[in-house]
Amino acid sequence: MNIKTFIERPVLSAVISTVIVLAGLIAVKTLPVEQFPDIAPPTIMVMTSYPGASAETVQKSVISPIEEAINGVENMDYMSSTATNSGSVEIMVYFRQGTDPDMAAVNVQNRISQATGSLPAEVNQIGVTTVKRQNSMIKVLDLHATPESGYDTKFLANYADLNIEPQLKRIKGVGSVVLLSDKYAMRVWLNPAAMAHYHLIPSDITGVLSEQNIESATGSFGESSGSSFEYIMKYSGRKQTPEEFGEMVINALPTGEVLRLKDVAHIELGTESYGYKSTTDGHPGVEMLVFQVAGSNATQVVNDIDALIDEARETMPEGLMIDSMLSVNDFLYASIKEVIKSLLLAILLVVLVVYFFLQDFRATLIPTVSIFVAIIGTFAFMAVAGFTINLLTLFALVLAIGTVVDNAIVVVEAVQAKLEIGYTSSLQATKDAMGGITSAILTSTLVFMAVFIPVSMMGGTSGVFYTQFGITMAVAVGISAINALTLAPALCAILLKPYINKDGEEVDSFSARFRKKFTTVFDKIVDKYKNGVKFFIKRSYLVWTIVAGCIVLLVWLMSTTKTGLVPNEDMGNIMVELQMAPGTSLQSTNDVLMKAYDRIKDIPEIEITSTVSGYGLISGSGSSYASLTIKLTDWSKRKGKAHDVNAVIGKIMERTADIKEATIIPMAPPMINGYGMTNGFEMYLQDKTGGDVNTFFNISQDFLSELRKRPEIAEAYSSFNPNFPQYLVDVDPAKCKIAGVSPATVLSTVAGYYGGQYISNINRFSRVYRVMIQADPKYRMTPQTLDATMVRVNSGEMAPLSQFVKLTKVYGPQTLTRFNMYNAIAVNGSAADGYSSGDAIRAVKEVAAQTLPRNYGFEFSGLAREEERSSSNSLYIYLICIVLIYLILCAFYESLLIPLAVIVSVPCGVMGSFLFAKLFGLENNIYLQTGVIMLIGLLAKTAILITEYASSRRKAGMSVKQAAIGAAKVRLRPILMTALTMVFGMIPMMFASGVGANGNSALGTGAVGGMLMGTLILLFLVPSLFVTFENLEERIKPIKFEKSADSSISEEIEDVREMKRRKGEIDNTERL
Repeated sequence: MNIKTFIERPVLSAVISTVIVLAGLIAVKTLPVEQFPDIAPPTIMVMTSYPGASAETVQKSVISPIEEAINGVENMDYMSSTATNSGSVEIMVYFRQGTDPDMAAVNVQNRISQATGSLPAEVNQIGVTTVKRQNSMIKVLDLHATPESGYDTKFLANYADLNIEPQLKRIKGVGSVVLLSDKYAMRVWLNPAAMAHYHLIPSDITGVLSEQNIESATGSFGESSGSSFEYIMKYSGRKQTPEEFGEMVINALPTGEVLRLKDVAHIELGTESYGYKSTTDGHPGVEMLVFQVAGSNATQVVNDIDALIDEARETMPEGLMIDSMLSVNDFLYASIKEVIKSLLLAILLVVLVVYFFLQDFRATLIPTVSIFVAIIGTFAFMAVAGFTINLLTLFALVLAIGTVVDNAIVVVEAVQAKLEIGYTSSLQATKDAMGGITSAILTSTLVFMAVFIPVSMMGGTSGVFYTQFGITMAVAVGISAINALTLAPALCAILLKPYINKDGEEVDSFSARFRKKFTTVFDKIVDKYKNGVKFFIKRSYLVWTIVAGCIVLLVWLMSTTKTGLVPNEDMGNIMVELQMAPGTSLQSTNDVLMKAYDRIKDIPEIEITSTVSGYGLISGSGSSYASLTIKLTDWSKRKGKAHDVNAVIGKIMERTADIKEATIIPMAPPMINGYGMTNGFEMYLQDKTGGDVNTFFNISQDFLSELRKRPEIAEAYSSFNPNFPQYLVDVDPAKCKIAGVSPATVLSTVAGYYGGQYISNINRFSRVYRVMIQADPKYRMTPQTLDATMVRVNSGEMAPLSQFVKLTKVYGPQTLTRFNMYNAIAVNGSAADGYSSGDAIRAVKEVAAQTLPRNYGFEFSGLAREEERSSSNSLYIYLICIVLIYLILCAFYESLLIPLAVIVSVPCGVMGSFLFAKLFGLENNIYLQTGVIMLIGLLAKTAILITEYASSRRKAGMSVKQAAIGAAKVRLRPILMTALTMVFGMIPMMFASGVGANGNSALGTGAVGGMLMGTLILLFLVPSLFVTFENLEERIKPIKFEKSADSSISEEIEDVREMKRRKGEIDNTERL
């Protein structure tokens, strides 16, 4: 089956395209939608706690054995851990891209089981939890109450814990839900004086609860006895109310006297800890942070969460409200809306450009049909390949608009050329035209698609970006080629009308008059272009000078253009970290937090604000830390840079600058989920000596001081501080021996009164809660309370703890961090205005090399780590693409030299992309790079049209120069149409504003600059380069002339010979 079959059978051609479109329409309904494909590395979080233990104790006794067991688990990339003075443990294990998160979780859990024997009993009692989740939030919910409702934070927290959090956790794709408040717990507040009076210590209370607060299977009467009835015996089980706990018996005497728990303690249904204070717009509220499982579709997860919340609102008590503070879908849907607007505008502009050049509505309809067939048909492939509708694939389709129309333009223009020279049959004109362009269409399309083969084989985050973008675009162009060889020629044969009627006269119509005027003007342009081509052919040295200059300029631009992985965007949210002086109480921190809230609450761009004292987004839990989550008004209400996220951050910093009691750090959320909490860089300084923490802190401060001096850095900060006031507990073994009490008993008593111990459970509201014992807060205010807090010695007498315990005031950290099993200090920062994240990373490396002593190092994490890894990839990718194009052309032309005419011109277009990026102040990021890769294929595809036509003319007997000039002349209009359709198609993205504007402009500017510069240079240089390499080729391998089947080439050869004869006759006349 050849091309003529599709021309002669238009119904068959239409059916092929219709099937492609139908498959695409069906696929659109089933394709999932998300912001980006699954590019974040799978992450496993390991959690546990050691109540009452300091950060040092937790790190030594819990984190070290677990990390040693986990280290080296299959496909692990890196890990970090955090221990706090509240006893909490969090270990994040990051795996390489492509790792199955389920297998990763199983492997980590198996490794942890090897370490359980080395863990403290208290930790094993609580358990070690392994969770599959990414380390950035996809949704932040805020449950809050109206002032008149009377609900407090404790009620809100437990309402969320009972009614919302369990349902959220059951949603497919939810990794974990973090409730920033305290759950219910039965608090047994011990009275040390009463305990001493009855010669009791906390371990006695622990024993009482373990004996009496139990569940038991008591059996039944009459079972297997042959009796008529059986009676089940049921034990009342665990206590449920404070009153029931108060009635527990500690001791009883034969006289009938009973000592009960209420006699030595105050019991209430309180909370596990009292480490949080939270509000929403100044009223009681609690936040819920939702994290996703690696590999899940964040968009679908958020949609399911929204549906659940809508149902929950219907059953909430009056006065309760729940709002979304952050949602990845907000930015996604707003961005998709903008991209679709750009896509529709691009189609309109492309159609107008095509009409301008073809001057015929019927002719314009054919490339327009091609656009829709290719774009819609691509969705079918995306469904088969497992792709999603995301920003990358949509960007690819927008870019494809300017390229898929190219093949149809070549067909229509070729048929029009036949009609212009006098064909009276559209069918015959189409058949003859297709005979001359089929090979060029196939070759150029194959070359364009081949560009994306090497990039689709890359691994890591960059590889996923390139793969989904590149293959989507390649498939769209492939479908356009199918359409150009089937439906487009069939439509040309049907829709295009001859320009000459049967009487041999030109048809008179508006299109004919417009075409005639356009042709007159365009012919003048062609003549000037032809003279320009001759100029460069005669001066090949100038051509090579331009090529060398472009390559040198390209190298300089690539080395000096700012670099980054993805551009930062206005996500519609701001996170604010507030850090107080070490040792600041929760109440004092909350007072300053509310002071900051009062300063910013009337900023017009802010829609709603929630506050949490006792938790920092970067610092973690601690009374000295606090945070604000701010939701901005919709992007449609914040148009212009004066109202974007950076402007609002500036206003927050300005309004809170005079709050000297705290360090206030506003930041935007990350662009890509799964790469940390902020959009700046994240790194860890490492102490590989295991030395003193204060020395390490001083080194980190020197590093930060030097880093802040760099112009590339806007801010660099660390929440680590070893100056939190603490007391070192030292037990005197000698005094313990004399009194007959063990140091372990002394420490257990201290922990029971001051640390708080989890000793049992209760069942309330169909849930299991903890029972905690601890001295009442008023009995543990100062170190002097040790004098009144007693421990029982062997004689049964009570002795003050101060007799055995010595307290030394010291200073230490609130949290301790490790990174890849080295003690570490986390550092966060961001690039200054005018600088990129790549510039910031380079500055960090330079400062580290200058300031960090031997055996101290650093490693990046999150997005900065990915950017550092992929920073050198782009140059290799470009080179691989160019080499692959060259090899394909070598095989096609059966020549090693002719393809160089195409290859040498490509860097000129790439230079144009980087030149425009430099002029517009853009950075060399993933978006620009994907656009450049596309550009390499498109410029090569365009250059092939010239070399292919020139080769055909040369083989038909035309001289090398005339072949090059003739090909350039014939291909000028389709090349200009291709370039201008691409340029006009990209203009909406180049000048995009609002949501996702930075990514759009990076992609659009690079494509427009490369296409303009590349086409301009290509049009004049490729004919000259063809002449150079064809002459070299013929010196090595003489050409064999063949008669061309294309009548237009034969006529062109005859015209050239006739022109030469006339020129010879004129010369002879002049001689006579």
